[in-house]
Amino acid sequence: MAVVCALHPIPTHGVHHRGDSFSIALNWLPACFTLSFPMFSRLCSDIQCILERDPAARSTFEVLTCYPGLHALWLHRRAHWCWTHGLKWLGRFISHLARWFTGIEIHPGAKIGERVFFDHAMGVVVGETAEIGDGCTIYQGVTLGGTSLYKGTKRHPTLGRDVVVSAGAKVLGGFEVGDGAKIGSNAVVIKPVPAGATAVGIPARIIPSKAGESADVTESQPVRPFTAYGITQEDDPLSQAMRGLVDNASSQEHQIALLWKAIEKLSAGQHTQGCVPGDAALKEQFEAGKLNDLIGK
Repeated sequence: MAVVCALHPIPTHGVHHRGDSFSIALNWLPACFTLSFPMFSRLCSDIQCILERDPAARSTFEVLTCYPGLHALWLHRRAHWCWTHGLKWLGRFISHLARWFTGIEIHPGAKIGERVFFDHAMGVVVGETAEIGDGCTIYQGVTLGGTSLYKGTKRHPTLGRDVVVSAGAKVLGGFEVGDGAKIGSNAVVIKPVPAGATAVGIPARIIPSKAGESADVTESQPVRPFTAYGITQEDDPLSQAMRGLVDNASSQEHQIALLWKAIEKLSAGQHTQGCVPGDAALKEQFEAGKLNDLIGK
């Protein structure tokens, strides 16, 4: 059966390609070629997601040759194939080589989706039963680890689609992190994170999404681009709680001062002395602004 080949550009998802000849060559390959070779199509997708999310990526050739996260991902696919086809030792050995060459340790049993980007990623550890959904971005020093010692159980986390795990974060346990969630830098997450929420702190506290939108710095923009490192508009939930307590204490002191002033006026009108104690706080002394500065922005 004859196959008709027509030149067709690989989708760019609104991102301008760098002007290098290698990118142009990949961008205008025959559609039948990419359809006939799924591995090549996946390669193009891997490169494209890096060009979309990393402004430092200047060319396709640079991505192919200088991005250890991409190399670790390719080697993991070989290791995972060996692992799932009974070649356990070979899978572990390929994983060991990938760790040595890239600084990224991914257990061959881990499941990784499409368009996953390990950015910088030195020191990343992904456990055996971890699952990483499509479109996730993982930065350096991240651990997707387990807290259970029982073999054959779900010990490591499952990341949904488009999750961002920022530098130094530790996600520990066999729970789920919802689609579009973000893990702040150096956070220690030990419980599920809802879709669209952001987890920050040690142990991690949850900043919920608003009206179905992710609580990130680009929330107010009409079209939300990729958000690096899971930066949020909101304070740490603990800081928000402390600010609420400070404001409430300040309000109470203000009301008490008003009551003493009212008692002072009533006492003066009735020519009765001694109604107002000498140590009554007729002036507000609570320094809410100073305490808020100590909490920080």
